[in-house]
Amino acid sequence: MKYNFGLIGYPIKHSLSPWIHKQFLERTSLQGSYSIIEINPDRSFEEAMNNLRKKQIDGFNVTVPYKEKIMHYLDDMDEQAKKIGAVNTVLCKDNKWIGYNTDGIGYVRSLLHKFPSIETGKDNKILLLGAGGAAKGIFHALVFNEFKNITIANRSLDKAENLIGTNEQAKVITLQEAEQLVDQFDIIIQTTSVGMKPRPEETIISLDRLKENSIVSDIVYQPLLTTFLRQAKSLHSFVHFGHTMLLYQAQYAFEIWTNKQPNMENLDQELQNILEG
Repeated sequence: MKYNFGLIGYPIKHSLSPWIHKQFLERTSLQGSYSIIEINPDRSFEEAMNNLRKKQIDGFNVTVPYKEKIMHYLDDMDEQAKKIGAVNTVLCKDNKWIGYNTDGIGYVRSLLHKFPSIETGKDNKILLLGAGGAAKGIFHALVFNEFKNITIANRSLDKAENLIGTNEQAKVITLQEAEQLVDQFDIIIQTTSVGMKPRPEETIISLDRLKENSIVSDIVYQPLLTTFLRQAKSLHSFVHFGHTMLLYQAQYAFEIWTNKQPNMENLDQELQNILEG
């Protein structure tokens, strides 16, 4: 069997997904291809989806700006995707499109791979910075993995409250409060685009009060070592790079499509080398 996978979004010409899935196909000894399907927002999305349905495609990823729009064209969705309200992976099987969201689960996988001891520390105090789509996926994945002590800090408290929904264990604070209370957390996860090129000097909060040996994670991966992570390193904390989330959300998508889990050995370093030129 030869698999046919792809990615829809705009703009996506420089996506790393084709390289990642090429590695997965080779590591699982499967035959297949992964193509870029760029859909300009000026085009009819419905027409593009109708054309895609006519192709022999086994699955595709979805990125901005279509993670919510794609939901109207699916036959079914898994529970995580329903809770998050966005889809980044579609399985095409038996003439049906089934939507998934692998971002949050992929992020948690990448975190546990880097810091396996966290698995036994479900009482770790976790601070999520931001309340956008990435934060929503990560929050639900943390809850799914039975982490209970989660605080969300965001500029808009209403947005953070909406994110946690009926979860009574989660807390919501302002970014200013997070800056003052940062020494109370074991794991800090930066989920926004703050610090991304072309403004890499920006940080969402100051980490001056950070306690030693905490884990600081940033989902931004361009640049790889953000100002936020650089400050964490200077304060003797462990850092977790954003490009590993990219790898592990792709791994989970590949599993959904093929029922095979690719070996991830050295892939994070190989991807890091590409990102660093």
